[in-house]
Amino acid sequence: MSSDADSAGTDIGRRLAEERSRAGLSITDVAERAGMSPGYLAYLESSPYPNPSQATLTRLAAALDTAPESLAGAGLNVPPGQRGAANNPVLEDLTFDECMQLIGPGGVGRFLFDEPGRGPVAIPVNFRMDDHSVVFRTASEGSIARGLRGQPVSFDVDHLDDALGEGWSVLLSGTARIITDPAEVARAETLGIEPWAGGDRQNYVRIAVTQVTGRRIRVTS
Repeated sequence: MSSDADSAGTDIGRRLAEERSRAGLSITDVAERAGMSPGYLAYLESSPYPNPSQATLTRLAAALDTAPESLAGAGLNVPPGQRGAANNPVLEDLTFDECMQLIGPGGVGRFLFDEPGRGPVAIPVNFRMDDHSVVFRTASEGSIARGLRGQPVSFDVDHLDDALGEGWSVLLSGTARIITDPAEVARAETLGIEPWAGGDRQNYVRIAVTQVTGRRIRVTS
C-alpha cells in the first residue's frame, strides 16, 4: 500500500529541515538518534524526490519528537484544516515588505469581487506581481470580466501547511481594470502568466493595490 510519502506530492525534505531546526538539532544529532547515517539524512533533506520508507519516517519522527504524518504531510485530495491548532501557535501580523516578499514569486491567488445578482465570489487565477500591482489573465466574457466595473476588489494569496500547523495569508485590496494600452499590454506579456484554468484568456487584468494586510501562524516549539 502506498503511503502519503510515496504518492501525495509532499515535500518531506523541507519538513525534516524545519522540524530539525525547530528542535535546535544538527543533521548529525538527528541521524544518531534515528540510527542512520548523516549523509542519508542530508540526502533526504536536499533531494527533490525523497522516498523514505514508513519505517524510516517513524524513526525520524521519534528522533524529532513529532508524528510521522507531520513529516509525510497530508494527501493532495484532502482540503486543509483537518487538524486542530498545533502546539504553541503564534499569530503574527505581517509588514508590507513581508507581504510583498511572500507573494513576489506569483502563483495562484483568488480574485474577490461582487458579482451582480449573486454577491461576493472568489475565483482562483494564476498571477504575477508587477511592482506593487497584481496582474492576471481572463477571458473577454465571464464573471471576472463582468466584475470589473470600477468597484472595489480584493486579491487573496495564502499558503497552508496542515502537517506543521503553520501558514500565512496576504490580502490586497484596490481597483481592477482590463489593460488596453498597447505598451502596457506588451509589458504584461513579459510577465509570463499562464492561465491556471487554461483556455483562451487573452485579456490582462491589473489590480491597482491601495491596501495590503497579512497574517502568519507560526509554531514556536
